[in-house]
Amino acid sequence: MLDRTEAGQGRIKRAPGYVEEVFEVIRADIMSLAIPPDTRISIDSLARRLGVSQTPIREALSMLEAIGLVTKRHFVGYCSAPQLNRRQLDQLYEARLLIEPFAARRAAEQMDDQAMAELVALADAMTPGESRQSYDKFADQDSELHDLIATGSGNPIIRETLSRLHSHLHIFRLRFHSEVTTEAVNEHADLIAALTARDADAAEKAMREHIQRSYARVVPFADE
Repeated sequence: MLDRTEAGQGRIKRAPGYVEEVFEVIRADIMSLAIPPDTRISIDSLARRLGVSQTPIREALSMLEAIGLVTKRHFVGYCSAPQLNRRQLDQLYEARLLIEPFAARRAAEQMDDQAMAELVALADAMTPGESRQSYDKFADQDSELHDLIATGSGNPIIRETLSRLHSHLHIFRLRFHSEVTTEAVNEHADLIAALTARDADAAEKAMREHIQRSYARVVPFADE
């Protein structure tokens, strides 16, 4: 599997699993805005650029459509998903507030020690983004942190649901990479402290507050 930082820089090797590599390259292009929101995706251009046939491109785009990063339109073909508007952002955060505090509670109760250590190490490695590149890295790490907590909940449906939600949120946040991330780092610290203490009530509360504050940071930039 390609590292995100390498996505789009070379041709795909024809090996088992290379459809997944194509998927990661296109996904990285969408997430980094190399393919802007609501933009037609040329299968021919991708096939030439990656050195593969159209078949794995189509398979990868179907996979991306399944998680909401790509849409398929009549007479147009595949397009990257549109940018979230204010109403959609509100709905996304409503869903997060319903799911993620519970996921944090469950993770505090049952995440194993190895997974907890991985979560702590990731949180320790996160630093506020002071440039576009550092912000992009922070946003990727933030998504990974939330994914680890969702996985630690022991409920794969929660993880799958949140993965789709965070994909859309990640794209939204990349449009506003100048936003200060120091607050998020501090909120993560409170969350990690509650999780490592195995304090389910505190973990649920910390996650709820983190999501509410995250919403307050991004909502001024949402389109009405």
